[in-house]
Amino acid sequence: MQPTCPSPLNADRHIMRRDEVEQKTGFKRSHIYNLMKAGQFPQCRRIGTRAVGWDSLEIEQWVQDRLSSGN
Repeated sequence: MQPTCPSPLNADRHIMRRDEVEQKTGFKRSHIYNLMKAGQFPQCRRIGTRAVGWDSLEIEQWVQDRLSSGN
């Protein structure tokens, strides 16, 4: 049985905290939450009592979609 290599897409998958999401998108906290409320941005997930995070693959895909659509 051969070992399987992780997919390159999943190799860097991690939970992004808000500061990393802000850096990746160029948006500030309030704009990110407004977009989430409008259903135009990936939803965060609770990762602790007072902590939330985003799936890095969802954020990467969201950024790529914006770049490819020109918006």
